[in-house]
Amino acid sequence: MVRLTIDLIAKSSNHFKQRRSSLPQYLKKLTHLNFSNKHIEDIDDLSLCRNLTVLYLYDNHITQICNLSFASNLTHLYMQNNNICHMENLSGLKKLSKLYLGGNSITVLEGLEELVELKELHLEGQRLPCGEKLLFDPRTLLSLGESLTVLNINKNNTDEIRDLVVLKKLTQFYAAENQLQDMQADLDYFPELETVFSQWPQLHRMDLSGNPVCSKPKYRDSLITVCLGLEELDGKEINELSRQFLINWKASREARKKPRDELIMTGQSTRRSTADLNMTPHHSCNHDHANFPGQPLEVWPSNGKVCSEHSQLDSRRMRLRNIKMAVGLLNDVADSAND
Repeated sequence: MVRLTIDLIAKSSNHFKQRRSSLPQYLKKLTHLNFSNKHIEDIDDLSLCRNLTVLYLYDNHITQICNLSFASNLTHLYMQNNNICHMENLSGLKKLSKLYLGGNSITVLEGLEELVELKELHLEGQRLPCGEKLLFDPRTLLSLGESLTVLNINKNNTDEIRDLVVLKKLTQFYAAENQLQDMQADLDYFPELETVFSQWPQLHRMDLSGNPVCSKPKYRDSLITVCLGLEELDGKEINELSRQFLINWKASREARKKPRDELIMTGQSTRRSTADLNMTPHHSCNHDHANFPGQPLEVWPSNGKVCSEHSQLDSRRMRLRNIKMAVGLLNDVADSAND
């Protein structure tokens, strides 16, 4: 196993080999250290390199981030294309500005709560288990909200980004070749994407190419009108005249749509009122006339035709009943005369 040690640094340094200074003095002055592609698997105690600002350890076999707490002056850390599974032991790097961890096996963006000066975070192309996606720790995102300007999460099976809305200082966002598909088939807007991007006023470069959402109608037009500061989308520059045309077109369409929506709502309200009226209980014309034959028939304005028909029927019934009563009286008189 190859370990990054003080001795390995000394043996690999041409400057130190020239015997211009003692080893402790040399290590104290060391600001840049490049051990990329050296088959490194582990990091030993490097606390003598306390002024280190840039450390290159990409293309190795490192499985764990460790023994870097001494590097309080470190600003750039390159550890992409290793075998790292967890973002850990980074809290001591208070001045870290750029962190490169792409091409590892990280499943959760986490452990960066203390890195208040972090500007760039690169986590593209993690080697994830089948069916899994890169997750985001809300605590870490919240702590990065006022500092992070560049985020790269390309090729991580990401299918939603609503948790990233707190990253209000982002100027560059890379999420290409993921699973973003936030759009309904019959609409030309993107609820989640628009909500998130509208909270990133400083965003000027974004790449979402290779996501399912890119094939939806009006995808590019919609995002251009939401991200007013965007200068480049999916590798293509945005013409300011084109943006203004799209903004004006969207405003005109919404202006035309508003009266139509109001008319539709008014129609729905009218239909509901009519339905409520028809469902309101009321006295039956038949019952009124039958129970109170001396009273005039009541004709309701909403169903006058029906009540009129009922009136005619009731009138015929009344005449028939009067005839029967008259016949009965005549029979009674005849019977009395016979007696």
